[in-house]
Amino acid sequence: MNEFYPVEICGRKENLPVIQLDGGPKIAFFNLHGNADLTEYCASKLAERLKGKADVLITAESKGLQLTHCVARNLGHKFYAAARKSRKLYMKDGISVEVNSITTRGVQKLYLSAHDVALLRGKRVALVDDVISTGESIEALGKLVEMSGGTVTAKAAVLAEGNSKNRADIIYLADIPLL
Repeated sequence: MNEFYPVEICGRKENLPVIQLDGGPKIAFFNLHGNADLTEYCASKLAERLKGKADVLITAESKGLQLTHCVARNLGHKFYAAARKSRKLYMKDGISVEVNSITTRGVQKLYLSAHDVALLRGKRVALVDDVISTGESIEALGKLVEMSGGTVTAKAAVLAEGNSKNRADIIYLADIPLL
């Protein structure tokens, strides 16, 4: 039998499938991949809350990419930075940090190209993700911004999961529990 967790995101109701993480808790799985309507809706709501707070956005692949693309467009930003989970050919002169996320097994690296490093340098930067749970991914993005010479001015997500809803340093649209 399929189990769902109901959540209301700024007046919009969604039923999130509940999944068991390998060796960990159950989570209400939030997935924007392929859902253009929900992505656009959440991006417009996040953009409202980020207006005037940043010159540029950064996210980590993959689930934050389409969200950040839409938020950037809504804010009138021509570019945003994307931290990748593997070093691509064009990233030979970039930077990297390690991260341990709740939904990824073990330690992984996030890579930022030299182009994106230059994009962040001297700028006010908002960190954007779909869900903030332990905060590891968003903190890794913050380290990349710091290494690039930018200043983190906002941390934003659609959902705050578990205890992250108690953090005073994040902007989010709704909260969900760890199940």
